[in-house]
Amino acid sequence: MPVISIEDLVKTFGGVRALDGLHLRVEAGEVHGFLGPNGSGKSTTLRVLLGLLRRDAGDVRVFDADPWRDAVALHRRLAYVPGDVSLWPNLSGGEAIDLFGELRGGLDRRRRDDLLQRFDLDPTRRCRTYSKGNRQKVAIVAAFASDVELYVLDEPTSGLDPLMEAVFQDEVRQLTRDGATVLLSSHVLAEVEALCDRVSIIREGRTVESGTLTELRHLTRTAITVETARPATGLADLPGVHAVREVDGRTHLEVEPAHLDALLGRLVGFGVRALTSAPPTLEELFLRHYGDARPAVATNGHRPGADRPAGAR
Repeated sequence: MPVISIEDLVKTFGGVRALDGLHLRVEAGEVHGFLGPNGSGKSTTLRVLLGLLRRDAGDVRVFDADPWRDAVALHRRLAYVPGDVSLWPNLSGGEAIDLFGELRGGLDRRRRDDLLQRFDLDPTRRCRTYSKGNRQKVAIVAAFASDVELYVLDEPTSGLDPLMEAVFQDEVRQLTRDGATVLLSSHVLAEVEALCDRVSIIREGRTVESGTLTELRHLTRTAITVETARPATGLADLPGVHAVREVDGRTHLEVEPAHLDALLGRLVGFGVRALTSAPPTLEELFLRHYGDARPAVATNGHRPGADRPAGAR
Protein backbone atom coordinates (compact mmCIF):
# COMPACT_ATOMS: atom_id res chain seq x y z
CA MET A 1 0.00 0.00 0.00
CA PRO A 2 1.59 3.32 -1.05
CA VAL A 3 1.77 6.18 1.45
CA ILE A 4 0.47 8.61 -1.19
CA SER A 5 -1.68 7.60 -4.14
CA ILE A 6 -3.11 10.12 -6.62
CA GLU A 7 -5.05 9.13 -9.72
CA ASP A 8 -6.51 11.50 -12.32
CA LEU A 9 -6.45 14.51 -9.98
CA VAL A 10 -8.23 17.60 -11.32
CA LYS A 11 -8.35 21.02 -9.67
CA THR A 12 -9.58 24.23 -11.26
CA PHE A 13 -9.64 27.85 -10.14
CA GLY A 14 -12.24 29.65 -12.20
CA GLY A 15 -11.10 29.27 -15.78
CA VAL A 16 -7.64 27.99 -14.82
CA ARG A 17 -7.14 24.20 -14.81
CA ALA A 18 -4.27 23.91 -12.33
CA LEU A 19 -4.28 20.10 -12.22
CA ASP A 20 -5.37 18.13 -15.25
CA GLY A 21 -5.42 14.40 -14.51
CA LEU A 22 -2.27 14.24 -12.40
CA HIS A 23 -0.89 10.90 -11.16
CA LEU A 24 1.51 10.44 -8.23
CA ARG A 25 2.52 7.40 -6.21
CA VAL A 26 4.88 7.58 -3.22
CA GLU A 27 5.97 4.33 -1.59
CA ALA A 28 6.73 3.85 2.10
CA GLY A 29 10.30 4.63 3.14
CA GLU A 30 11.36 6.52 0.01
CA VAL A 31 12.36 10.10 -0.73
CA HIS A 32 10.28 11.10 -3.72
CA GLY A 33 11.21 14.20 -5.69
CA PHE A 34 8.34 16.26 -7.07
CA LEU A 35 9.54 18.52 -9.88
CA GLY A 36 8.06 21.11 -12.18
CA PRO A 37 8.50 24.77 -13.11
CA ASN A 38 6.58 27.65 -11.64
CA GLY A 39 2.86 27.25 -12.27
CA SER A 40 3.03 23.53 -13.08
CA GLY A 41 0.74 22.60 -10.18
CA LYS A 42 3.18 21.29 -7.56
CA SER A 43 1.97 23.38 -4.64
CA THR A 44 -1.68 22.91 -5.60
CA THR A 45 -1.06 19.16 -5.42
CA LEU A 46 0.56 19.47 -2.00
CA ARG A 47 -2.34 21.55 -0.69
CA VAL A 48 -4.78 18.89 -1.83
CA LEU A 49 -2.65 16.25 -0.07
CA LEU A 50 -2.67 18.34 3.11
CA GLY A 51 -6.45 18.78 3.05
CA LEU A 52 -6.19 22.52 2.44
CA LEU A 53 -7.88 22.33 -0.95
CA ARG A 54 -10.72 20.11 -2.11
CA ARG A 55 -10.19 18.27 -5.37
CA ASP A 56 -12.66 18.64 -8.22
CA ALA A 57 -12.16 15.11 -9.54
CA GLY A 58 -9.91 12.09 -9.19
CA ASP A 59 -8.83 9.93 -6.27
CA VAL A 60 -6.41 11.09 -3.57
CA ARG A 61 -5.31 8.85 -0.70
CA VAL A 62 -2.77 9.47 2.07
CA PHE A 63 -2.23 6.43 4.30
CA ASP A 64 -5.31 5.08 2.49
CA ALA A 65 -7.42 7.95 3.90
CA ASP A 66 -9.09 10.93 2.25
CA PRO A 67 -7.04 14.06 3.11
CA TRP A 68 -10.10 16.31 2.83
CA ARG A 69 -12.35 14.29 5.17
CA ASP A 70 -9.62 12.96 7.47
CA ALA A 71 -7.30 15.98 7.62
CA VAL A 72 -7.14 16.20 11.44
CA ALA A 73 -6.16 12.57 11.89
CA LEU A 74 -3.68 12.66 9.02
CA HIS A 75 -1.91 15.75 10.32
CA ARG A 76 -0.90 13.78 13.40
CA ARG A 77 0.94 11.41 11.07
CA LEU A 78 2.68 13.96 8.86
CA ALA A 79 4.77 17.12 9.06
CA TYR A 80 4.85 19.93 6.52
CA VAL A 81 7.56 22.47 5.73
CA PRO A 82 6.52 25.26 3.31
CA GLY A 83 8.91 27.27 1.20
CA ASP A 84 7.88 30.58 2.77
CA VAL A 85 7.45 30.31 6.53
CA SER A 86 5.39 32.85 8.47
CA LEU A 87 5.77 32.91 12.25
CA TRP A 88 4.20 34.71 15.21
CA PRO A 89 6.39 37.80 15.59
CA ASN A 90 6.24 38.00 19.38
CA LEU A 91 7.02 34.35 20.06
CA SER A 92 10.57 33.11 20.35
CA GLY A 93 11.79 30.54 17.87
CA GLY A 94 11.74 27.88 20.56
CA GLU A 95 8.17 28.71 21.51
CA ALA A 96 7.10 28.49 17.86
CA ILE A 97 8.78 25.09 17.51
CA ASP A 98 7.07 23.81 20.64
CA LEU A 99 3.70 25.11 19.48
CA PHE A 100 4.05 23.37 16.12
CA GLY A 101 5.00 20.20 17.97
CA GLU A 102 2.02 20.36 20.31
CA LEU A 103 -0.34 20.74 17.38
CA ARG A 104 0.91 17.34 16.19
CA GLY A 105 0.70 15.76 19.62
CA GLY A 106 4.18 16.51 20.93
CA LEU A 107 7.81 16.26 19.84
CA ASP A 108 11.05 14.63 20.92
CA ARG A 109 12.77 17.15 23.21
CA ARG A 110 16.19 15.58 22.88
CA ARG A 111 15.91 15.52 19.10
CA ARG A 112 14.63 19.11 19.15
CA ASP A 113 17.70 20.28 21.05
CA ASP A 114 20.07 18.33 18.81
CA LEU A 115 18.48 19.84 15.69
CA LEU A 116 18.74 23.35 17.12
CA GLN A 117 22.45 22.80 17.54
CA ARG A 118 22.94 21.20 14.14
CA PHE A 119 21.07 23.99 12.35
CA ASP A 120 22.78 26.68 14.45
CA LEU A 121 19.47 28.27 15.47
CA ASP A 122 19.11 30.45 18.56
CA PRO A 123 15.66 29.52 19.98
CA THR A 124 15.56 32.46 22.39
CA ARG A 125 15.30 35.16 19.73
CA ARG A 126 11.91 36.59 18.76
CA CYS A 127 10.60 35.38 15.43
CA ARG A 128 10.33 38.93 14.13
CA THR A 129 14.14 39.18 14.25
CA TYR A 130 14.73 36.07 12.15
CA SER A 131 15.99 36.13 8.58
CA LYS A 132 14.21 34.04 5.96
CA GLY A 133 16.75 31.28 6.42
CA ASN A 134 16.20 31.18 10.18
CA ARG A 135 12.42 31.07 9.70
CA GLN A 136 12.97 28.03 7.48
CA LYS A 137 15.08 26.47 10.22
CA VAL A 138 12.24 26.88 12.71
CA ALA A 139 9.87 24.97 10.43
CA ILE A 140 12.48 22.29 9.65
CA VAL A 141 13.36 21.72 13.30
CA ALA A 142 9.68 21.57 14.29
CA ALA A 143 8.97 19.03 11.55
CA PHE A 144 12.06 16.85 11.99
CA ALA A 145 11.65 16.70 15.79
CA SER A 146 8.13 15.31 15.38
CA ASP A 147 7.53 11.58 15.50
CA VAL A 148 5.59 11.24 12.24
CA GLU A 149 5.57 8.87 9.29
CA LEU A 150 5.40 11.32 6.37
CA TYR A 151 7.26 14.58 5.69
CA VAL A 152 5.87 16.89 3.00
CA LEU A 153 8.58 19.39 2.09
CA ASP A 154 7.84 22.25 -0.31
CA GLU A 155 11.06 24.12 -1.17
CA PRO A 156 12.31 23.48 2.39
CA THR A 157 15.87 24.80 1.95
CA SER A 158 14.83 28.15 0.50
CA GLY A 159 17.04 30.74 2.21
CA LEU A 160 19.52 28.25 3.71
CA ASP A 161 23.23 28.57 3.04
CA PRO A 162 25.17 25.61 1.54
CA LEU A 163 26.39 24.41 4.94
CA MET A 164 22.84 24.22 6.29
CA GLU A 165 21.67 22.53 3.08
CA ALA A 166 24.23 19.79 3.77
CA VAL A 167 22.88 19.40 7.31
CA PHE A 168 19.35 19.24 5.90
CA GLN A 169 20.33 16.46 3.52
CA ASP A 170 21.95 14.47 6.34
CA GLU A 171 18.80 14.76 8.41
CA VAL A 172 16.54 13.66 5.55
CA ARG A 173 18.69 10.57 5.08
CA GLN A 174 18.36 9.82 8.79
CA LEU A 175 14.57 10.13 8.59
CA THR A 176 14.38 7.49 5.88
CA ARG A 177 16.81 5.23 7.72
CA ASP A 178 14.33 5.41 10.58
CA GLY A 179 11.53 4.33 8.22
CA ALA A 180 9.87 7.64 7.37
CA THR A 181 8.66 8.70 3.92
CA VAL A 182 9.53 12.06 2.34
CA LEU A 183 7.84 13.93 -0.51
CA LEU A 184 10.26 16.67 -1.59
CA SER A 185 9.27 19.47 -3.94
CA SER A 186 12.34 21.46 -4.91
CA HIS A 187 13.84 23.67 -7.61
CA VAL A 188 17.34 22.72 -6.44
CA LEU A 189 18.03 19.81 -8.77
CA ALA A 190 21.34 18.91 -7.13
CA GLU A 191 19.43 18.45 -3.87
CA VAL A 192 16.87 16.19 -5.50
CA GLU A 193 19.57 14.19 -7.26
CA ALA A 194 21.43 13.69 -3.98
CA LEU A 195 18.42 12.63 -1.93
CA CYS A 196 15.66 11.11 -4.01
CA ASP A 197 14.98 7.45 -4.70
CA ARG A 198 12.38 8.31 -7.34
CA VAL A 199 11.18 11.49 -8.99
CA SER A 200 8.01 12.65 -10.73
CA ILE A 201 8.16 15.50 -13.23
CA ILE A 202 4.95 17.41 -13.91
CA ARG A 203 3.98 19.90 -16.57
CA GLU A 204 0.78 21.93 -16.87
CA GLY A 205 -0.90 19.87 -14.15
CA ARG A 206 0.03 16.46 -15.56
CA THR A 207 2.73 13.92 -14.73
CA VAL A 208 5.06 13.59 -17.72
CA GLU A 209 7.70 11.26 -16.25
CA SER A 210 8.02 9.19 -13.08
CA GLY A 211 10.62 6.66 -11.95
CA THR A 212 14.07 6.23 -10.47
CA LEU A 213 16.85 8.43 -11.78
CA THR A 214 18.39 5.37 -13.41
CA GLU A 215 15.14 4.64 -15.24
CA LEU A 216 14.69 8.23 -16.36
CA ARG A 217 18.26 8.47 -17.61
CA HIS A 218 17.40 5.88 -20.23
CA LEU A 219 15.09 8.49 -21.75
CA THR A 220 17.88 10.81 -22.86
CA ARG A 221 21.39 10.77 -24.32
CA THR A 222 24.78 9.96 -22.85
CA ALA A 223 27.62 12.41 -23.55
CA ILE A 224 30.81 10.82 -24.91
CA THR A 225 34.29 12.32 -25.31
CA VAL A 226 36.82 10.11 -27.09
CA GLU A 227 40.42 10.43 -28.25
CA THR A 228 41.44 8.04 -31.06
CA ALA A 229 44.65 7.12 -32.84
CA ARG A 230 43.08 7.84 -36.22
CA PRO A 231 40.38 10.38 -37.13
CA ALA A 232 36.97 9.06 -36.13
CA THR A 233 34.95 9.60 -39.29
CA GLY A 234 31.38 8.79 -40.20
CA LEU A 235 30.09 8.82 -36.63
CA ALA A 236 27.32 11.30 -37.41
CA ASP A 237 25.85 8.76 -39.85
CA LEU A 238 25.35 6.14 -37.12
CA PRO A 239 21.82 5.64 -35.76
CA GLY A 240 21.21 7.37 -32.43
CA VAL A 241 24.36 9.53 -32.58
CA HIS A 242 23.97 13.31 -32.36
CA ALA A 243 25.93 16.56 -32.04
CA VAL A 244 29.28 15.20 -33.25
CA ARG A 245 32.06 17.77 -33.08
CA GLU A 246 35.88 17.86 -32.96
CA VAL A 247 37.58 19.98 -30.29
CA ASP A 248 41.35 19.95 -29.61
CA GLY A 249 41.85 16.53 -31.17
CA ARG A 250 38.98 14.90 -29.30
CA THR A 251 35.57 13.88 -30.59
CA HIS A 252 32.55 14.96 -28.58
CA LEU A 253 29.11 13.50 -29.24
CA GLU A 254 25.82 12.39 -27.72
CA VAL A 255 24.33 8.93 -28.12
CA GLU A 256 20.97 7.42 -27.32
CA PRO A 257 21.26 4.53 -24.81
CA ALA A 258 19.96 1.90 -27.26
CA HIS A 259 22.77 2.69 -29.72
CA LEU A 260 25.71 2.96 -27.31
CA ASP A 261 26.99 -0.56 -27.99
CA ALA A 262 27.10 -0.02 -31.77
CA LEU A 263 28.93 3.27 -31.32
CA LEU A 264 31.60 1.69 -29.13
CA GLY A 265 32.09 -1.04 -31.69
CA ARG A 266 32.74 1.56 -34.38
CA LEU A 267 35.13 3.58 -32.18
CA VAL A 268 37.33 0.55 -31.49
CA GLY A 269 38.23 0.49 -35.18
CA PHE A 270 39.82 3.94 -34.88
CA GLY A 271 42.09 2.95 -31.99
CA VAL A 272 40.65 4.33 -28.76
CA ARG A 273 43.24 6.06 -26.56
CA ALA A 274 40.91 7.62 -24.02
CA LEU A 275 37.16 7.72 -23.54
CA THR A 276 34.88 9.31 -20.99
CA SER A 277 31.11 9.07 -20.73
CA ALA A 278 28.69 11.06 -18.62
CA PRO A 279 25.09 9.97 -17.96
CA PRO A 280 22.47 12.69 -18.23
CA THR A 281 21.99 14.80 -15.15
CA LEU A 282 18.63 15.45 -13.56
CA GLU A 283 18.87 18.98 -14.92
CA GLU A 284 19.11 17.61 -18.46
CA LEU A 285 16.15 15.31 -17.85
CA PHE A 286 14.17 18.25 -16.52
CA LEU A 287 15.05 20.55 -19.40
CA ARG A 288 14.13 17.82 -21.86
CA HIS A 289 10.53 18.55 -20.90
CA TYR A 290 10.80 22.25 -20.18
CA GLY A 291 13.44 23.62 -22.53
CA ASP A 292 10.85 25.40 -24.64
CA ALA A 293 9.35 27.02 -21.54
CA ARG A 294 12.77 28.12 -20.20
CA PRO A 295 11.85 27.51 -16.53
CA ALA A 296 13.67 29.07 -13.62
CA VAL A 297 15.67 26.12 -12.33
CA ALA A 298 18.33 26.36 -9.64
CA THR A 299 21.26 23.97 -9.51
CA ASN A 300 23.42 25.92 -7.08
CA GLY A 301 21.08 26.29 -4.10
CA HIS A 302 19.48 29.59 -5.12
CA ARG A 303 15.72 29.50 -5.39
CA PRO A 304 13.96 31.25 -8.25
CA GLY A 305 10.81 33.27 -7.84
CA ALA A 306 7.92 31.85 -5.90
CA ASP A 307 5.68 29.38 -7.71
CA ARG A 308 2.48 31.33 -7.19
CA PRO A 309 0.39 32.30 -10.19
CA ALA A 310 -2.78 33.97 -9.01
CA GLY A 311 -5.13 31.45 -7.45
CA ALA A 312 -3.55 28.42 -9.04
CA ARG A 313 -0.24 27.60 -7.53
